[in-house]
Amino acid sequence: MTTRRSILKGGLAAAALTSAPSIIKTQAQPSRARTVRAVMHADLRVLDPIWTTANITAYHGAMIYDTLFGLDANFAPQPQMVSKWGLSDDKLTYTFELRDGLKFSDGQAVTAADCVASVRRWAARSGSGQSMMARVKDTPVVDDRTFRIVLSEPYGLVIDSLSTISTSLCYMMRRRDAETDPNQQVRETIGSGPFLYNRDETRPGNRHVYDRNPNYVPRAEPPSGMSGGKVVKLDRVTFENIADEQTALSALQAGEIDFYEVPPQDLVDELKKDKGLTLEVLNKTGHIAFMRLNHLHPPFNNPDARRAMLHLAKQDDVMGAIFGAQSKSWQACGSFFGCGTPMTNDENTEWFKKGQDIAKAKELFQKSGYDGRPVVVLQATDHYLANPAGLFAAQWLRSAGVNVDLAAMDWGALVSRRAVKKPPAEGGWNIFSTTVTGITFSDPIAFTGQAANGEKSWFGWPSDPLQERLRDKWATAPTLEARKEIAKELQSNGWNYIPHLILGQFFRNSAWRKNVTGVLGMPEVVPFWNMEKAAAI
Repeated sequence: MTTRRSILKGGLAAAALTSAPSIIKTQAQPSRARTVRAVMHADLRVLDPIWTTANITAYHGAMIYDTLFGLDANFAPQPQMVSKWGLSDDKLTYTFELRDGLKFSDGQAVTAADCVASVRRWAARSGSGQSMMARVKDTPVVDDRTFRIVLSEPYGLVIDSLSTISTSLCYMMRRRDAETDPNQQVRETIGSGPFLYNRDETRPGNRHVYDRNPNYVPRAEPPSGMSGGKVVKLDRVTFENIADEQTALSALQAGEIDFYEVPPQDLVDELKKDKGLTLEVLNKTGHIAFMRLNHLHPPFNNPDARRAMLHLAKQDDVMGAIFGAQSKSWQACGSFFGCGTPMTNDENTEWFKKGQDIAKAKELFQKSGYDGRPVVVLQATDHYLANPAGLFAAQWLRSAGVNVDLAAMDWGALVSRRAVKKPPAEGGWNIFSTTVTGITFSDPIAFTGQAANGEKSWFGWPSDPLQERLRDKWATAPTLEARKEIAKELQSNGWNYIPHLILGQFFRNSAWRKNVTGVLGMPEVVPFWNMEKAAAI
């Protein structure tokens, strides 16, 4: 029997070679030596990084757009498109001046009006943005390069919000694109970032092509995280869609691809023995896997049904399937803010300490009035987390006497369907699973999944007025210690109204060829600037 391990031990399998997409063998490239071919964690299906929080679309956004501020490697905000900024003595007026040389890929200069429109559209979709804009009185344009944010009351998270690394990032678009309804997708791909999106050579479903932007003017500082000089040292980057892990592994070992974002984590130890590869955890904050519940429709519009899920979820099942039961790459976690973060606490976690309790879950489903209708679980068969999580969700629910409709699809289809608010039987859903970085999950403002303002919330649309008051209290707290105390209240209440379930916390290795260097580590985004490729090793 051919297994992933036998492929690694035996080198490139002929069968895997013949099954690899022909694009890898035949795609035209401006310079193969200056092209990095990457297999990312999912196929890119949505091109608007404001409309969706999908990480793969945030990666796309980082290629072709830029931000006013960016977090450095130490998570400190630094000016990016902004040359200088100031705050009035009364702490109510922020003034921003754009740096020289900023142009969109259509040749037009980036203006303050573009930025104001972009900030407003981003804020409509972002947890950080919504919190900030609740205190914004005006956003006047002073001249082509200068604009202001005028507050109704002091708010210390303005710069933090504009530099957020959490999806959706505050990407700057042309004014005409940014004036698109935030609930509708922008179809154009014109940005001012370090790469250009090559629509002519892109083949949706097979590959997405990005070429170096010859008109991009990087900052003079060294690159650091999402800040500093975004110097592109490649001619082209392609995102290759190879869903089959064995094929992708074989292509990486053979040098047919250069970068594999999420190789099978149970093979990391063996991959590290390959002298032609580099393996590294790029996101040192880790990821949180979580299962989102739809609060709009039965059964999870009832709190007892949501509580039943707390007693059904078994993190060991999901994490063990992905990483191996004994792997040190993951840990079980019961905190509403992830484990090992400044906001981690132990409030209201008795259910977690007890472990899976199917009898209790059955009791709670009965109490909720569950009527036997199928629970629609979205299963992305090409996603390393959403595939096993969907399978286990179905297994857990059935063990509690719940009927399940396991809807298999690819990740791109899941990203589109999770935005549907119709009843599950009419194309909606009840459950889907995804991941977010530890740094984002720990921030009740930046993480849109913490919002509980009904249909303005993230997918699942929970409504809990107390949680909203506590988030506001956290955002305006004067010190870190004060925020830690409020985090206990947030967690205690959060595990009562239950927007989602944690499936585990984990740390993923990425793999790339030894001749690829300059790879920058950062949560939420994989930067392709600063990356270089030497002759094949």
